[in-house]
Amino acid sequence: MKNKLFVISLLTVTCMYGLLAGLVILVVMLFGGDILYAIIGSIIVLLIQFLISPWLTDLSMRWFYHCKFDEEIPDYLKTFIENECQKHNVKYPKIGIINDGAPNAFTYGRTKKSARIVLTRGLFELLDQNEVISVVGHEMGHIVHMDMMVMTFAQLVPLVLYAIFEMFTKNNDHSDSDSNKGAIIGIIAYILYIISQYIVLYLSRTREYYADAFSIEETKNPNSLASALVKVGFGLSVNHTDSKHDVNKNNALGIMSSKDSKAMAITSIKNGKFDTENIKNAMKWEMWNPWAKWFEFNSTHPLISKRLIAISKRSNEFNQTPFVTFDLKKEESYVDDFLLEILISFLPSITLLGCVFAFFAGRELFPNYYKIVLSSLIFLTTLFSFIKFTRAHKKGYTDRKVSSLLSEVKVSHITSVPCILKGTIIGRGNPGCIFNEDFVIQDDTGIMFLDYNQPITILNKIFAIFKSEKYFNKEITVKGWYRRNPVPYVEIYEYTVDGQTKKIFTYPLGIALHIVGLVLGIVVLFL
Repeated sequence: MKNKLFVISLLTVTCMYGLLAGLVILVVMLFGGDILYAIIGSIIVLLIQFLISPWLTDLSMRWFYHCKFDEEIPDYLKTFIENECQKHNVKYPKIGIINDGAPNAFTYGRTKKSARIVLTRGLFELLDQNEVISVVGHEMGHIVHMDMMVMTFAQLVPLVLYAIFEMFTKNNDHSDSDSNKGAIIGIIAYILYIISQYIVLYLSRTREYYADAFSIEETKNPNSLASALVKVGFGLSVNHTDSKHDVNKNNALGIMSSKDSKAMAITSIKNGKFDTENIKNAMKWEMWNPWAKWFEFNSTHPLISKRLIAISKRSNEFNQTPFVTFDLKKEESYVDDFLLEILISFLPSITLLGCVFAFFAGRELFPNYYKIVLSSLIFLTTLFSFIKFTRAHKKGYTDRKVSSLLSEVKVSHITSVPCILKGTIIGRGNPGCIFNEDFVIQDDTGIMFLDYNQPITILNKIFAIFKSEKYFNKEITVKGWYRRNPVPYVEIYEYTVDGQTKKIFTYPLGIALHIVGLVLGIVVLFL
């Protein structure tokens, strides 16, 4: 396993550095060796950032997440980490604890000797001992495989390529001939930058699979890792807090990206055992909706469903029944909805570009029809934008459970499901972050990310710092729109706590702006 990971990583990183080297050689051939010093300077700056980033992250964890690195962890977990460190010649990592009910865990650092593992209180409350060990085993896999260093050197390539792009697109101190060459270099650098970004994402997803494999090999318990993925990746409303899990009562899990760790939700226990039908229902969106593949292509982490399937395939090796087998039959194609949503997504931008073009060039190109054309384009932009807006903010709110929302397939960041959720606020959307205004709600079926989004950003931050914490552990009723991108979440329209109902003003502002667009079209036509 380790040898295969080494070969894949070596080939991938070599490919990227080959792209970078080819461009640098081309630059030197066209502009001489002096330009090489600027490129080397960019690399040195990036390496310095790499060296100091763990220290800066430590400060961020302490100041903005109230993370404590001197807390005791349960004996079973400490023993597991010590054994892994001794077995793989790794220094015992610094362990941080964030006092937040939302489950989360991640690793950062430079090398095997400077690694940190950060865990939230919610991880111990949601998972049992074997699941906690499997999660930390995944994190130890990242450390043993030196993923932090490998990914840093991989990410260096797109950063340098972007620096070259900026160098040649912003520097105008050359002759016309050199400027033309510089423009070409800038375009090539930007194209290679995009390509290298996707190569880095592919490498990151690959190393996540190998971190899963490491956890399985070390714990001999693939089903515990799978159940942890279900509980944290899809979510599970089961409280395991007891003396065995106590941690002084004080983006993600390495199992998901920090953005994806906001995803939660699905009841999977039936008669004391996992209800695999509910788990498979939660997997349907990732397995069938075309948006899932697009989001994965742009993500550092594979889809949870794919990882569950990969883990389940190894269950037989350890005399376990495969955790889940996705055998549901797709009853319809979702490609038509996907294509329609792409059209709805891009039409407002296309007509807006037409408005800008008509505004600046219309008087010369069609002087007799200038007002009609510009007004029509404004109307079309408003119309297409309103169609997109109403699809994301549908009417017809009904009482829903978290588990039922997760089974929805025809949902995306474009298409919403109006809903009313009732439950308890257990933590922040970004666990522990004092600047994060979002919440995690828990009902009797699971937990879900709530998007609190006032139209003015500063209002969100004021709410996060001074008001959000008073809602923790309180019952809440939320009316809003369930969407996925790929994170399942509910955008809040209004919420009720302690008998008081409060609204978010983003939706009415959106309505008002579309009215303004219609008025503007009329004004342009009759001026």
